[in-house]
Amino acid sequence: MSILYILIPLALLLLGGAVWAFFWAVGSGQFDDLDTPAVRIVMDDDKKPDDGDSS
Repeated sequence: MSILYILIPLALLLLGGAVWAFFWAVGSGQFDDLDTPAVRIVMDDDKKPDDGDSS
């Protein structure tokens, strides 16, 4: 029963840290553009790949 006196405040601290990290990520723009990274993989590149031959 006495372990609850340690686990409940620890859980509240972890919850507070997770909420802080979420609001920090939202405030710093981590969730601003959710569509471009998913579409970027199917976009074609117009330039030719380099074959690595320097001569």
